[in-house]
Amino acid sequence: MTEAGHPKPTLRQLEYLVAVADTLNFREAADRCFVTQPALSKQLQQLEATLGVQLFERDPRRVLPTAAGREIARQARDVLRQVDRLVETAQGMTGALRGALRVGVIPTIAPYLVPRVVPAVRRAFPELNLMLREERTPELVQGLNEGRLDLLLLDIDVELGGADAELLFTDEFVFAAPASHPLATKDVLSVADLKSAEILLLEEGHCLRNHVLPLCTRAGSVEAVDFRASSLVTLVEMVKSGIGVTLLPEMAVQAFESDPALAIRPFDDPPMRQIGLAWRSGSARAGEFRRLGDVMREAYAAAD
Repeated sequence: MTEAGHPKPTLRQLEYLVAVADTLNFREAADRCFVTQPALSKQLQQLEATLGVQLFERDPRRVLPTAAGREIARQARDVLRQVDRLVETAQGMTGALRGALRVGVIPTIAPYLVPRVVPAVRRAFPELNLMLREERTPELVQGLNEGRLDLLLLDIDVELGGADAELLFTDEFVFAAPASHPLATKDVLSVADLKSAEILLLEEGHCLRNHVLPLCTRAGSVEAVDFRASSLVTLVEMVKSGIGVTLLPEMAVQAFESDPALAIRPFDDPPMRQIGLAWRSGSARAGEFRRLGDVMREAYAAAD
């Protein structure tokens, strides 16, 4: 309560407000906040009643912030960032990894790395609750900068917006083609072998695409411009159908190597990406995150 006896907005309500202002979609905002849509809507209605202003214009097709909603959402972001810094400072002083940790993971890592390392993380830090969010790199970096995420697990050889990072390991790329492809007869390939090949790639926003495009230029191969996949699973299915060839991260090979319709071959001088953790620069929890990284690094090495 304020000195005048009026209730104040809660941090949860401010979090919901920012989520809706960012996504302009109640369902997506609820997913981001790990709550149901009715619960989120109810809290926002209470926030509007508390503040005495309408924050959003609602109709069946869209949600738009009012002028008051935009300004209050801007200030709410600042408040939430300050609260995150306060919590980070307190947790950094305890030196223990416990409680909720919001971790963003890119899609070309999540299904292949997370199952290998999470059991070890749970054994090492039994009081830690990992809350995983799978999104593309630009969205993850934005989420980290805005305080919606505490830690990122991604390819750190990208623009991280000034975040600090810790390398866990390198992940080599391999060649993938239909089993009937001429290059499938080779045991090992060079980048030069890709000359004139039609390469299938992931859509914009995936770090994998950013690694493969320069390789295509160097090899003289071309991107298949009429198709871009949203996931590695889709990419592999299109390769198997004979539309083109692609490069896969080595950590994903285990999921596809038993398929007789697919040929997977290593490179003699493989391109690679750098897998690591990233957190806000100057975070008081940097030491904790590095300890978490040590556990992940050892667990991944043991799983190979």
